[in-house]
Amino acid sequence: MTIYRATVSRVRPLTDTMVRITLTGGDLPGFVSTGVGDEYVRLFFPHGPDRRELSLPVATDTGWETPEGRPTAPMRTYTIRAARPESAEIDIDFVLHDHGVAGGWAAAARPGDPLGLNDPTGLYARPEGVTRQILVSDLTGLPALARILENTPDSLTTRAIVEVPDERSVQPLPAHPRTRVTWAHGGNGRTPSRLADLVTAALPPGTDLTDTYVWVAGETTALRSVRKHLRRTLELPTDRFKVVGYWAPGGDSWSERYEALPEGVKAELAALWENPEGDLEDVTITYEERLSGLGL
Repeated sequence: MTIYRATVSRVRPLTDTMVRITLTGGDLPGFVSTGVGDEYVRLFFPHGPDRRELSLPVATDTGWETPEGRPTAPMRTYTIRAARPESAEIDIDFVLHDHGVAGGWAAAARPGDPLGLNDPTGLYARPEGVTRQILVSDLTGLPALARILENTPDSLTTRAIVEVPDERSVQPLPAHPRTRVTWAHGGNGRTPSRLADLVTAALPPGTDLTDTYVWVAGETTALRSVRKHLRRTLELPTDRFKVVGYWAPGGDSWSERYEALPEGVKAELAALWENPEGDLEDVTITYEERLSGLGL
Protein backbone atom coordinates (compact mmCIF):
# COMPACT_ATOMS: atom_id res chain seq x y z
CA MET A 1 0.00 0.00 0.00
CA THR A 2 1.06 3.56 -0.70
CA ILE A 3 -0.06 6.73 1.09
CA TYR A 4 -0.11 9.71 -1.28
CA ARG A 5 0.00 13.41 -0.46
CA ALA A 6 -2.03 15.60 -2.80
CA THR A 7 -3.18 19.21 -3.03
CA VAL A 8 -6.52 20.75 -3.93
CA SER A 9 -6.28 22.50 -7.29
CA ARG A 10 -9.95 23.26 -8.08
CA VAL A 11 -13.27 23.43 -6.23
CA ARG A 12 -16.46 23.29 -8.31
CA PRO A 13 -19.99 23.34 -6.83
CA LEU A 14 -22.22 20.80 -8.61
CA THR A 15 -25.52 21.27 -6.78
CA ASP A 16 -26.71 22.68 -3.47
CA THR A 17 -25.65 19.41 -1.84
CA MET A 18 -22.48 18.33 -3.66
CA VAL A 19 -19.11 19.82 -4.56
CA ARG A 20 -16.35 18.45 -6.82
CA ILE A 21 -12.79 18.79 -5.56
CA THR A 22 -9.85 18.18 -7.88
CA LEU A 23 -6.63 16.90 -6.36
CA THR A 24 -3.21 17.07 -8.00
CA GLY A 25 0.49 17.52 -7.23
CA GLY A 26 2.43 15.89 -4.43
CA ASP A 27 2.70 12.13 -4.92
CA LEU A 28 -0.22 11.80 -7.35
CA PRO A 29 1.97 11.20 -10.44
CA GLY A 30 2.54 7.75 -8.92
CA PHE A 31 -1.17 7.04 -8.30
CA VAL A 32 -2.56 4.20 -10.45
CA SER A 33 -6.33 4.04 -10.96
CA THR A 34 -7.99 0.64 -11.27
CA GLY A 35 -10.37 2.09 -13.85
CA VAL A 36 -13.33 0.45 -12.05
CA GLY A 37 -16.31 2.81 -11.84
CA ASP A 38 -16.81 2.59 -8.08
CA GLU A 39 -13.17 2.47 -7.01
CA TYR A 40 -12.66 3.97 -3.57
CA VAL A 41 -9.83 5.39 -1.51
CA ARG A 42 -9.29 6.31 2.11
CA LEU A 43 -8.86 10.05 2.54
CA PHE A 44 -6.73 11.45 5.36
CA PHE A 45 -7.73 14.92 6.56
CA PRO A 46 -5.96 17.60 8.62
CA HIS A 47 -6.27 16.76 12.31
CA GLY A 48 -6.79 20.27 13.67
CA PRO A 49 -7.99 23.79 12.81
CA ASP A 50 -4.98 24.52 10.59
CA ARG A 51 -6.10 23.23 7.19
CA ARG A 52 -2.54 23.20 5.88
CA GLU A 53 -1.21 20.95 8.68
CA LEU A 54 -1.58 17.33 7.54
CA SER A 55 -0.09 14.47 9.55
CA LEU A 56 -0.11 11.47 7.21
CA PRO A 57 0.21 7.89 8.43
CA VAL A 58 2.83 5.54 7.00
CA ALA A 59 2.02 2.39 5.06
CA THR A 60 2.58 -1.02 6.67
CA ASP A 61 2.27 -4.59 5.44
CA THR A 62 -1.32 -4.74 6.70
CA GLY A 63 -2.50 -1.14 6.28
CA TRP A 64 -1.15 2.02 7.88
CA GLU A 65 -0.14 3.44 11.23
CA THR A 66 0.51 6.86 12.73
CA PRO A 67 4.18 7.39 13.72
CA GLU A 68 4.71 7.72 17.44
CA GLY A 69 4.40 11.28 18.69
CA ARG A 70 2.43 12.52 15.68
CA PRO A 71 -1.30 13.35 15.63
CA THR A 72 -3.68 10.93 13.95
CA ALA A 73 -5.26 12.13 10.72
CA PRO A 74 -9.06 11.59 10.59
CA MET A 75 -9.90 9.10 7.84
CA ARG A 76 -13.00 8.68 5.66
CA THR A 77 -13.71 6.53 2.59
CA TYR A 78 -14.73 8.11 -0.74
CA THR A 79 -15.19 7.00 -4.33
CA ILE A 80 -13.25 8.59 -7.18
CA ARG A 81 -15.41 10.43 -9.70
CA ALA A 82 -12.64 10.71 -12.30
CA ALA A 83 -8.94 9.91 -12.63
CA ARG A 84 -6.76 11.55 -15.29
CA PRO A 85 -3.29 9.97 -15.20
CA GLU A 86 -2.03 12.17 -18.05
CA SER A 87 -2.35 15.23 -15.80
CA ALA A 88 -2.05 13.41 -12.45
CA GLU A 89 -5.49 14.64 -11.37
CA ILE A 90 -8.29 13.04 -9.37
CA ASP A 91 -11.85 14.33 -8.92
CA ILE A 92 -13.75 13.47 -5.76
CA ASP A 93 -17.36 14.57 -5.22
CA PHE A 94 -18.32 15.38 -1.62
CA VAL A 95 -21.80 15.54 -0.15
CA LEU A 96 -22.13 18.80 1.77
CA HIS A 97 -23.63 18.68 5.26
CA ASP A 98 -23.18 20.51 8.53
CA HIS A 99 -21.57 17.69 10.48
CA GLY A 100 -18.66 15.30 10.14
CA VAL A 101 -15.01 15.71 9.25
CA ALA A 102 -15.22 15.32 5.47
CA GLY A 103 -18.32 17.41 4.77
CA GLY A 104 -17.02 20.35 6.80
CA TRP A 105 -13.59 20.12 5.18
CA ALA A 106 -15.07 20.03 1.67
CA ALA A 107 -17.39 22.99 2.32
CA ALA A 108 -14.39 25.20 3.09
CA ALA A 109 -11.88 23.63 0.66
CA ARG A 110 -9.60 26.01 -1.24
CA PRO A 111 -6.76 25.50 -3.74
CA GLY A 112 -3.58 24.62 -1.90
CA ASP A 113 -5.25 22.59 0.85
CA PRO A 114 -3.41 19.26 1.39
CA LEU A 115 -5.10 15.87 1.58
CA GLY A 116 -3.84 12.31 1.85
CA LEU A 117 -5.14 9.15 0.18
CA ASN A 118 -4.19 5.53 -0.37
CA ASP A 119 -4.32 3.10 -3.29
CA PRO A 120 -7.77 2.54 -4.84
CA THR A 121 -9.97 -0.55 -4.72
CA GLY A 122 -12.89 -1.23 -7.09
CA LEU A 123 -15.95 -3.38 -6.35
CA TYR A 124 -18.24 -3.17 -9.42
CA ALA A 125 -17.70 -6.39 -11.39
CA ARG A 126 -20.22 -6.99 -14.16
CA PRO A 127 -19.77 -10.52 -15.59
CA GLU A 128 -19.17 -11.13 -19.27
CA GLY A 129 -22.32 -11.80 -21.26
CA VAL A 130 -24.65 -9.68 -19.11
CA THR A 131 -26.90 -7.50 -21.29
CA ARG A 132 -28.65 -5.44 -18.60
CA GLN A 133 -27.67 -3.72 -15.37
CA ILE A 134 -29.66 -2.14 -12.54
CA LEU A 135 -27.88 0.69 -10.69
CA VAL A 136 -29.43 2.08 -7.49
CA SER A 137 -27.91 4.58 -5.09
CA ASP A 138 -28.51 7.49 -2.78
CA LEU A 139 -26.58 10.77 -2.97
CA THR A 140 -23.37 9.24 -1.61
CA GLY A 141 -23.31 6.63 -4.37
CA LEU A 142 -24.14 9.07 -7.16
CA PRO A 143 -20.49 9.81 -8.15
CA ALA A 144 -19.76 6.10 -8.54
CA LEU A 145 -23.02 5.49 -10.41
CA ALA A 146 -22.19 8.31 -12.82
CA ARG A 147 -18.71 6.94 -13.48
CA ILE A 148 -20.09 3.44 -14.02
CA LEU A 149 -22.42 4.89 -16.66
CA GLU A 150 -19.47 6.58 -18.36
CA ASN A 151 -17.76 3.19 -18.62
CA THR A 152 -20.87 1.33 -19.81
CA PRO A 153 -20.83 0.12 -23.44
CA ASP A 154 -23.61 1.41 -25.69
CA SER A 155 -24.96 -2.13 -26.18
CA LEU A 156 -25.81 -2.55 -22.48
CA THR A 157 -29.28 -1.63 -21.18
CA THR A 158 -29.18 0.27 -17.89
CA ARG A 159 -31.87 1.13 -15.37
CA ALA A 160 -30.61 3.77 -12.91
CA ILE A 161 -32.52 4.84 -9.79
CA VAL A 162 -31.11 7.58 -7.55
CA GLU A 163 -32.51 8.72 -4.20
CA VAL A 164 -31.60 12.37 -3.52
CA PRO A 165 -32.86 14.74 -0.80
CA ASP A 166 -34.85 16.95 -3.20
CA GLU A 167 -34.87 18.39 -6.71
CA ARG A 168 -31.93 20.69 -5.90
CA SER A 169 -29.68 17.63 -5.66
CA VAL A 170 -30.47 16.31 -9.15
CA GLN A 171 -27.55 16.62 -11.54
CA PRO A 172 -26.93 15.64 -15.18
CA LEU A 173 -25.73 12.08 -15.68
CA PRO A 174 -23.51 10.88 -18.55
CA ALA A 175 -25.52 10.37 -21.73
CA HIS A 176 -26.08 6.76 -22.72
CA PRO A 177 -28.38 5.51 -25.52
CA ARG A 178 -29.89 2.61 -23.54
CA THR A 179 -30.22 4.12 -20.07
CA ARG A 180 -33.38 5.13 -18.21
CA VAL A 181 -32.95 7.22 -15.06
CA THR A 182 -35.44 7.76 -12.25
CA TRP A 183 -34.88 10.31 -9.47
CA ALA A 184 -36.59 9.69 -6.13
CA HIS A 185 -36.73 12.37 -3.43
CA GLY A 186 -36.07 11.60 0.23
CA GLY A 187 -33.71 9.62 2.42
CA ASN A 188 -30.08 10.74 2.72
CA GLY A 189 -30.34 11.37 6.44
CA ARG A 190 -33.28 13.76 6.11
CA THR A 191 -36.07 11.18 6.01
CA PRO A 192 -35.96 7.37 6.26
CA SER A 193 -34.19 5.84 3.28
CA ARG A 194 -36.38 4.24 0.62
CA LEU A 195 -33.56 2.35 -1.08
CA ALA A 196 -34.96 -1.04 -0.09
CA ASP A 197 -38.41 -0.12 -1.41
CA LEU A 198 -36.93 1.26 -4.63
CA VAL A 199 -34.98 -1.94 -5.27
CA THR A 200 -38.00 -4.14 -4.50
CA ALA A 201 -40.24 -2.07 -6.78
CA ALA A 202 -37.71 -2.34 -9.62
CA LEU A 203 -37.03 -6.03 -8.95
CA PRO A 204 -40.12 -7.64 -7.41
CA PRO A 205 -40.21 -11.34 -6.53
CA GLY A 206 -40.34 -13.43 -9.68
CA THR A 207 -38.33 -10.98 -11.81
CA ASP A 208 -36.31 -12.72 -14.54
CA LEU A 209 -32.70 -11.67 -13.93
CA THR A 210 -31.04 -14.24 -16.16
CA ASP A 211 -28.91 -11.64 -17.96
CA THR A 212 -28.82 -8.87 -15.32
CA TYR A 213 -26.18 -7.41 -12.99
CA VAL A 214 -27.33 -5.37 -9.98
CA TRP A 215 -25.25 -2.72 -8.18
CA VAL A 216 -26.64 -0.87 -5.13
CA ALA A 217 -24.85 1.66 -2.92
CA GLY A 218 -25.88 4.00 -0.13
CA GLU A 219 -27.01 3.94 3.49
CA THR A 220 -25.61 0.79 5.09
CA THR A 221 -28.52 -0.12 7.34
CA ALA A 222 -31.07 0.36 4.54
CA LEU A 223 -29.08 -1.99 2.31
CA ARG A 224 -29.22 -4.94 4.69
CA SER A 225 -32.69 -5.86 3.47
CA VAL A 226 -31.58 -5.18 -0.12
CA ARG A 227 -28.86 -7.81 0.17
CA LYS A 228 -31.38 -10.32 1.57
CA HIS A 229 -33.86 -9.55 -1.22
CA LEU A 230 -31.29 -10.04 -3.97
CA ARG A 231 -29.70 -13.15 -2.50
CA ARG A 232 -32.55 -14.99 -0.76
CA THR A 233 -35.75 -13.79 -2.44
CA LEU A 234 -34.46 -13.42 -6.00
CA GLU A 235 -31.72 -16.05 -5.49
CA LEU A 236 -29.17 -14.12 -7.50
CA PRO A 237 -25.74 -15.74 -7.78
CA THR A 238 -23.20 -13.75 -5.79
CA ASP A 239 -21.25 -12.73 -8.90
CA ARG A 240 -24.35 -11.03 -10.29
CA PHE A 241 -24.81 -8.31 -7.68
CA LYS A 242 -22.86 -5.96 -5.45
CA VAL A 243 -24.32 -4.17 -2.43
CA VAL A 244 -22.06 -1.49 -0.93
CA GLY A 245 -22.78 0.40 2.28
CA TYR A 246 -21.34 3.93 2.14
CA TRP A 247 -22.59 5.46 5.37
CA ALA A 248 -24.76 4.85 8.40
CA PRO A 249 -26.86 7.13 10.62
CA GLY A 250 -24.82 7.90 13.70
CA GLY A 251 -21.79 6.45 11.95
CA ASP A 252 -19.34 8.50 14.00
CA SER A 253 -20.52 6.74 17.17
CA TRP A 254 -20.89 3.24 15.67
CA SER A 255 -17.44 2.07 16.75
CA GLU A 256 -18.06 3.29 20.29
CA ARG A 257 -21.35 1.43 20.46
CA TYR A 258 -19.74 -1.71 19.04
CA GLU A 259 -16.90 -1.59 21.57
CA ALA A 260 -19.45 -1.25 24.36
CA LEU A 261 -20.91 -4.68 23.51
CA PRO A 262 -20.19 -7.55 25.91
CA GLU A 263 -16.94 -9.34 25.09
CA GLY A 264 -18.78 -12.57 24.37
CA VAL A 265 -20.99 -10.88 21.77
CA LYS A 266 -17.98 -9.31 20.05
CA ALA A 267 -16.26 -12.70 20.00
CA GLU A 268 -19.37 -14.24 18.46
CA LEU A 269 -19.44 -11.60 15.71
CA ALA A 270 -15.73 -11.98 14.99
CA ALA A 271 -16.08 -15.77 14.79
CA LEU A 272 -18.44 -15.43 11.82
CA TRP A 273 -15.51 -14.23 9.71
CA GLU A 274 -12.76 -16.44 11.11
CA ASN A 275 -14.04 -19.68 9.58
CA PRO A 276 -16.98 -18.67 7.39
CA GLU A 277 -19.32 -21.43 6.32
CA GLY A 278 -20.88 -20.88 2.92
CA ASP A 279 -20.68 -17.95 0.53
CA LEU A 280 -19.40 -14.58 1.75
CA GLU A 281 -22.70 -12.84 0.89
CA ASP A 282 -24.63 -15.37 2.97
CA VAL A 283 -22.23 -14.87 5.87
CA THR A 284 -22.67 -11.11 5.50
CA ILE A 285 -26.45 -11.48 5.74
CA THR A 286 -26.10 -13.50 8.96
CA TYR A 287 -23.69 -10.91 10.35
CA GLU A 288 -25.96 -7.98 9.45
CA GLU A 289 -29.00 -9.70 10.96
CA ARG A 290 -27.09 -10.05 14.21
CA LEU A 291 -26.02 -6.39 14.12
CA SER A 292 -29.61 -5.29 13.53
CA GLY A 293 -30.73 -7.35 16.52
CA LEU A 294 -28.11 -5.54 18.61
CA GLY A 295 -29.30 -2.13 17.44
CA LEU A 296 -26.17 -1.50 15.34
